[in-house]
Amino acid sequence: MKISKGKRLIILGVVLVVIDQIIKVLVKTNMALGESIPVLGSWFQLLFVENEGMAFGMKFGGWVGKLLLTLFRIVLSGLLIWWISRLLKKEDTPTGVVVGLTLITAGALGNLVDCLAYGQIFSASGYYFEGPGAVAAFGGSYAPVMFGKVVDMFYFPLIDTTWPDWMPFIGGHPFKFFEPVFNFADSCVTCGAIYLILFQYKFFAREEGSADKKADK
Repeated sequence: MKISKGKRLIILGVVLVVIDQIIKVLVKTNMALGESIPVLGSWFQLLFVENEGMAFGMKFGGWVGKLLLTLFRIVLSGLLIWWISRLLKKEDTPTGVVVGLTLITAGALGNLVDCLAYGQIFSASGYYFEGPGAVAAFGGSYAPVMFGKVVDMFYFPLIDTTWPDWMPFIGGHPFKFFEPVFNFADSCVTCGAIYLILFQYKFFAREEGSADKKADK
C-alpha cells in the first residue's frame, strides 16, 4: 500500500520529536545540571543545561518573556502545520520544501513539549556537586504548565583558547567556538532553515512573485 506524502511527513515529524524527547528524558533523568560526559575528547561533550528561553541557551525577558515565547511556539507550530498542509495540496510544491518545513515544525514541537510538560512531570534538576539527589525524577513538579525548562545537551567547544595579549579590548580573554549548548530539536530547526535557504530559495521567490502579481490585479 502506497503511503501518501502527507502521511510520510507526519511519520517523519513524529519520529524526530520522539528522538528529541528520548534524548532529553535520558539526560534529564541520568545527569545533573552542569555534568559533562566527553564523547569526542573535549571537542564534543554531552553537557546538561536547562534553557529558560530561546534556542542555543539565549534568554528572553524573565517569566513574562518565557510565557510569550511558549505562546509564540504554539502559534508558530500551528501556522507551520497549516502551511505544510496547504503546500501539499499544490502539485508543483517540491518535496524538499515540505521536508524542510517539517524539520522546522518538529524542532518547534520538540521544544514546546519541554515548556508545556516538563515542569509538571519532572522534579527539579540540581547541580552535579549537590550529590545523587541532584538528578531529576519522574513524578515531581517544578514549574507551572508553559513554564517548563528546555533541556539542552550538545556542546561543541571546537576551539578553546585565549585571545593574544596584543589584541585591544579582548587580549588575554578566553575564546571558545562553538560555545552555545543546544539540543536535537534546535538542530532540526537549524538544518531545516539552512536547507530551505540554500536549496529552495527559488521556490519561495516564485511564490512571492505570484503573490505580488495577485495583489496587483
